[in-house]
Amino acid sequence: MIKIIRCLVCVGLLLACAPALLPNVHAQLADAASDGSSRPRIGLVLGGGGARGAAHIGVLKELERLQIPIDAIAGTSMGAIVGGLYATGVDAWELEQLVGSLDWAAALTDTPDREDLSFRRKQDDREFPINFELGIRGSKLLLPKGVIQGQKLDLLLRELTLRASNISDFNDLPTPFRAIASDIVAGEAVVLGSGDLAHAIRASMSVPGAFAPVRIDGRLLVDGGLIGNLPIDVMKTMGVDIIIAVDVEFPLYKSEELSSVVTISEQMLTILIRKETLRQIDTLAESDVLIRPELGVFASTNFAEIVQTIEPGQKAALEQAESLRAYSLGDVEWQAYREQRKLPSSNEQRLAFVRVVHDDKLAPEVLESRLSVEAGDVIRPDVLALNANRLYGLQLYEHVEYRLVNDDSGTGVEYRATPKSWGPNFLQFGVSLEDDFDGSTAFNLATRMTRAGLNKLGAEWRTDLQLGTDPAVLTEFYQPLSFDSRWFVAPRLEIRQSNLDAFSMSSAVARYRVSEGDLSLDIGRELGTVGEFRIGAYRGGGAARVKLGDSALPDIEFETGGMFARLRIDSVDNSRFPRSGTLADVRWNVSRPGFGADNKFDTIESEFAQTWSRGKNSLQVGLSYATTLNSDTTVQDFFPLGGFLRLSGLERGEISGPHAALARLVYYRQVGDTTGGLFETPIYLGMSAEAGNVWGRRSEIDFDTMQLSGSIFAGLDSYLGPVYLAAGFAEDGQSNFYLFIGSPPR
Repeated sequence: MIKIIRCLVCVGLLLACAPALLPNVHAQLADAASDGSSRPRIGLVLGGGGARGAAHIGVLKELERLQIPIDAIAGTSMGAIVGGLYATGVDAWELEQLVGSLDWAAALTDTPDREDLSFRRKQDDREFPINFELGIRGSKLLLPKGVIQGQKLDLLLRELTLRASNISDFNDLPTPFRAIASDIVAGEAVVLGSGDLAHAIRASMSVPGAFAPVRIDGRLLVDGGLIGNLPIDVMKTMGVDIIIAVDVEFPLYKSEELSSVVTISEQMLTILIRKETLRQIDTLAESDVLIRPELGVFASTNFAEIVQTIEPGQKAALEQAESLRAYSLGDVEWQAYREQRKLPSSNEQRLAFVRVVHDDKLAPEVLESRLSVEAGDVIRPDVLALNANRLYGLQLYEHVEYRLVNDDSGTGVEYRATPKSWGPNFLQFGVSLEDDFDGSTAFNLATRMTRAGLNKLGAEWRTDLQLGTDPAVLTEFYQPLSFDSRWFVAPRLEIRQSNLDAFSMSSAVARYRVSEGDLSLDIGRELGTVGEFRIGAYRGGGAARVKLGDSALPDIEFETGGMFARLRIDSVDNSRFPRSGTLADVRWNVSRPGFGADNKFDTIESEFAQTWSRGKNSLQVGLSYATTLNSDTTVQDFFPLGGFLRLSGLERGEISGPHAALARLVYYRQVGDTTGGLFETPIYLGMSAEAGNVWGRRSEIDFDTMQLSGSIFAGLDSYLGPVYLAAGFAEDGQSNFYLFIGSPPR
């Protein structure tokens, strides 16, 4: 899937080379008066090229060194980003600092920071780690319009262009500007010279298939490189005398490089795009300047090393210095030109109002309750973006943007939330595999369907289906009781099966198949975005039957019923390989015959993990404790240990009992990634030390009876979730090997 995404991005941004530089003749303009009023107007054309487009910054650096003014800019894709920001008054040095400091891998994804997710969405992230969502509407299955919806990119562009947010005519920018996009419906170029600057730039770089299209004035717009990657013709309409065009297109592959269907397909589309670029270049006059940075085969998607293209851009412009000097300004004129490019700062401007605009069933108060920004606050782009991310963290919208708008009361912020076009019902998927290479394997496929936003308070109906070793069905209706979604009720039904091995002297003598189900009514409260507390009553039953092994062992049937209280905390920054944060889960179950149970007992189960990081190194401390009070030690109340990171030297579920404890220390280090580019897949190496055991009576628990285990492992943060290849070792010499894929182990 990652290769497909990379191919989509490359296909949209790979741009071909043009013929040799055209001669530049400036004799007819060399005698022009040197004062600013009679100098020739200079237009700058910046072509598309993905990460290669940062070479435009190098060109701008050299133009500024030569004190050459730019009177108009037209750009496509990355050229629209660089050109649009330069048009707002940002100079080349600021652009270089900005490009070098941005986390492009994060900016060009949709994944919200986990701290912005609601607790329910954190559950989805942990339990269904495949980063793919399918929509359901009636009997139709719907796909998103792009692999990336552009949420983070939208907010980044909004922040970078905020100084020009009150300018709707791009001719009124410090430097007049045009962004080029493609109408994906009509198949024609669209020149964007007015409206919302951030939207115009975003539309110009929406690679079809990779990024969702942008709708502007009723037109569905995608990357301008499809039709006009080097918009020289647009610049000719902007009243300039001289054109400086910068071509950063990707070169054609050589014969020996055309070794796969992917490279051949890329070559075909590059040729089609290059044809229009060559036609544009042919329209340049002899007095115009064409600049082609030597970028070799630097990949359009290589944003991790994007700053490496700046120097070649400056070098290519330097090679044209003799031709360019004819347009240089004197020191006084240059300083005046720089001054007129400055836009006023809005650092002390305060918000007159805050409003939310959306088009779904939720009451506005539900969204407003998640905002921390208020009328009277100083306008700060980082705070405005933070609040947009909080709304996006509900995962009900394909994107959430903010705009500064003016009315009679002054300047305020308006948040616009666009419902997912592939909703209103969503499917998520998960896969888990645990194999010890010795006959013990657990494999499950799972899906979760969420019907979201069912009423104005944000009710959800969630249904899970899991097939495999541990089949299960769960359905829950979640109804908030207030606009702030703090208190809720949640009736739920769950049916599940699992295996429980019975061991004697470290050898499995039988495997029980435990089937159980229960119906419960939960009442709870959300603890911000980091946790949830529930209490509830339940009624159910089940059976445990011998599936393999000693047939003389008895089958067991049981009835369950009682009450429970549960506290869960999730503040980790990454559910797969966390670098910081806390995971905690504490459950107290009260089984009583008065609720229909066979036995009277209490169980307490608790899990805790805390992670710290420094550099690429992470350290995690984990503690687990489970105990049964006043129990007849029926099999359904046993707590198993054994398996990866749960006494790794033992088989999965090798020991079980009514009392269990486990402590572990896990260290891992990120050592690289599989691509080195935009779509990185981090790789980790690590080890663990574990101590724990199970006991028949609580009085037997002590440190002397603890079993010691450990593991060494390699981990991969994959599209399917975390992948581990591990070797586990026990103190008695027993060892196990594991392949683990799916939801993070706990």
